[in-house]
Amino acid sequence: MFRKIDNTILVSPQIGPADLAEAVSLGVAAVINNRPDDEEPGQPEGAAIAQAAEAAGLAYAAIPVTHAGFSHAQVDAMVRALEAASGPVLAYCKSGTRSTFLWALARAKMGDHPAVLVEKAEGAGYDLRPIRPMLDALAAS
Repeated sequence: MFRKIDNTILVSPQIGPADLAEAVSLGVAAVINNRPDDEEPGQPEGAAIAQAAEAAGLAYAAIPVTHAGFSHAQVDAMVRALEAASGPVLAYCKSGTRSTFLWALARAKMGDHPAVLVEKAEGAGYDLRPIRPMLDALAAS
């Protein structure tokens, strides 16, 4: 279920509170929720994941991303969440794609080379080509 992009980040489709035991067993230190509540009927609410993360000793951040795209505020929030994590991060959304995109945008802003990010994402089964111009722009700034 969890896809490892590198030693600092795993991404996943929607998780539930019970999935956090596996995250802890993999050394995850923080959970980032990139899915807005009520996106789909029956999905676990962010508050339930936050409560379970806290009970498991994990940091938790909610940076919801809709299908409308990514804002600078979301990228900046992801940078802060990644920098604050005391170990590997698990980010999730409906399929893992938005989490991977937001991670890549944040890492580009943090100075990672877009080609390296593309390679890492591809290794986990995600295609960053739709956001490559944004990655290049963030890496250049």
